Amino acid sequence: MAVSLINPRGLPTVDVYRQVSIATGTKLVHVAGQVAWNGGDFATQVEQSYLNVATALEAAGATFADVVKLTVHVVDWTPDRMPDLLDGITRASTKLGVKIEAPASLFGIAALDVPEHLVEIEATAVLD
Repeated sequence: MAVSLINPRGLPTVDVYRQVSIATGTKLVHVAGQVAWNGGDFATQVEQSYLNVATALEAAGATFADVVKLTVHVVDWTPDRMPDLLDGITRASTKLGVKIEAPASLFGIAALDVPEHLVEIEATAVLD
């Protein structure tokens, strides 16, 4: 595997991601921000966005095991939305049969491309 995910001593351990990814591969895969085109509530859109990332990764010959960085953009983010975010991630993880734990950044933003989109997720992966 080209990617190792770690939590270095001295940094907080977070259940939903690792603090550092170490990639040794030679092929970079960049997945554009994925949204839920079918709408739904926030957790449903999170789930579908992750499923769309998985579809894009598969087209490149990659899986979530190859992901070195995730970026999550959430419209009107507030910390009280965290349970729904985690619910969507858990549902996607269960459907995919994987644990999604690559380093991630979450950004609260004013808006996405259309008013119905509440979340957009992009990924970077490394393959051997």
